[in-house]
Amino acid sequence: MDRRTELQSTLRIEDVPTVRAMVAQKLREAIMSGTLKPGQRLVERELCEMMGVSRPSIREALRHLEADGLVNTVPHRGPVVSTISLEEARQLYDARAVLEGFAGRECARLRDPDVVRRIGDALARLKAAAARQDLVGCLEAKTDFYGALISGCRNSFVERMLRPLHDRITLLRITSMSQPKRINKSLREVTAIWRAIQSGDEELAERCCIDHVKAAAVAALDMIARNSAKESSLPDE
Repeated sequence: MDRRTELQSTLRIEDVPTVRAMVAQKLREAIMSGTLKPGQRLVERELCEMMGVSRPSIREALRHLEADGLVNTVPHRGPVVSTISLEEARQLYDARAVLEGFAGRECARLRDPDVVRRIGDALARLKAAAARQDLVGCLEAKTDFYGALISGCRNSFVERMLRPLHDRITLLRITSMSQPKRINKSLREVTAIWRAIQSGDEELAERCCIDHVKAAAVAALDMIARNSAKESSLPDE
């Protein structure tokens, strides 16, 4: 074995997911789908039994998700699915509006047929899920829609900033999309985004993206404020 081959053999990383990575992905999917809800406790013993893995694997996965902002460790309670305060939500949506507006403009400028197709496919699945009143299906289709939009702008820095934002925003999306009539309004908004990108109208695509984020923010912030008011009115135990 020559020196180059030996070095390659030493440094090569096999593309085999670890148990921790698989556990983290399953927990991420459960959080993103709303199966594990914001504020819900993540009891290690219960997760071990449900997933059939060791406690160290669960702990490593939870630490990974905490680094991504999806899990938070609360004193005397342990790990819980993250919740987002009203002020944090405002800041998230403000940042998202700027970045996503740029992404929409760039997608329209580039007008890559594959990106347009991917966005259209996700939109079709979103409409089908909405017709079935399938909230999980809507969330999955929305995630794919934004994934195509973000990667379609071909700006790695914007992509790196938007992806973790969307992980946190998915927690809020569950809240905003559960608001009466929000899903139908959201459908009209994302359809307008797709049409603007499809036609190559850069200014319209940017404006539609920003308008969509602002409308989603209104719905989510209103729901968070109402939930906070309810919680504050509950008597102390």
